[in-house]
Amino acid sequence: MSQAIGNAPTTGQNLLEVTELSKRFPLGRRSFFGGARPSAVHAVDDVSFTLARGETLGLVGESGCGKSTLVRLITRLTDPTTGSIRFGTRELADLPAQNFARDVDRGRIQIVFQDAGESINPRFTAADAIADPLRKLRGLSGVALRDKVEEAATLCGLPLALLDRFPHQLSGGQRARVGIARAIGPRPDLLVLDEPTAALDVSVQVTILQLLVTLRETLGISYVFVSHDLNVVRLLCDRVVVMYLGRIVEVGPARAVFDNPLHPYTRGLVAAVPRLDGVRDNALRLAGDPRSPIDPDPNACRFHGRCPIGTDLCGTAMPALRRFAGGREAACHFATEPA
Repeated sequence: MSQAIGNAPTTGQNLLEVTELSKRFPLGRRSFFGGARPSAVHAVDDVSFTLARGETLGLVGESGCGKSTLVRLITRLTDPTTGSIRFGTRELADLPAQNFARDVDRGRIQIVFQDAGESINPRFTAADAIADPLRKLRGLSGVALRDKVEEAATLCGLPLALLDRFPHQLSGGQRARVGIARAIGPRPDLLVLDEPTAALDVSVQVTILQLLVTLRETLGISYVFVSHDLNVVRLLCDRVVVMYLGRIVEVGPARAVFDNPLHPYTRGLVAAVPRLDGVRDNALRLAGDPRSPIDPDPNACRFHGRCPIGTDLCGTAMPALRRFAGGREAACHFATEPA
């Protein structure tokens, strides 16, 4: 896997700018030796990144690192606690999620969920599912609506003869195509893909990934691609964001990050990827479990205590994202310039 497939050149103009974005879920008050204080889960903590037009940005990290919450913030399904979400020329963070559902820009940001079978109304036919956002967000009806439904289905390789079938009458790959067709129908500028191939057989995954490459080239869509499969991220994405316990620990071009990780957590993730020769670097294996996201120490690196190269400094000073050569960033006191 020496290079990414279908990588689109970026224009240098950012479609999305996320700045110091945080999301905390209050848990009420916790008692310690008779006292009590407010407590919260820090699901996303001070996250900043950009997405250029036509770019595919990968988002990776272990379960519980905050990927899904970040996706819900970007797509405005959840309101942020603090921070900025700049989409084109608009600031979206200040617009409540319930209002954004009726906003003119709702159609410009769409999401494809992990399991299309679970995200499609079982009472909807494939045509109904694809038509729903076109009707609500674009105000289409009648012949115009049917034409757009068939156009979206055709772009996604879904036979028109299947449009009158219900989800339980479709295969997993066909349901995935319905989910993608539903998302591209309103012609979004940004498509967020939350583990879109996780529930599919390997052979079907390949065809869906090739479809996503074709759609990006045809429609000029920007992607935020969430996945646990680092090989897929390396093939599909231009850049990658690595998250750990709600914070970004590394950012950079996908190939550079996977070939020469700067952060010890990223090294552990890459070392865990299965190889054809069966060889693994046990020295880089991640031991233990992540700390609790409830009221984490603001003065300590989130990876402290699990990091193979950590020192006492890591327990007293939160490392900031530092810039390195080649458009790379890493949040580690001991990260050095890439070789």
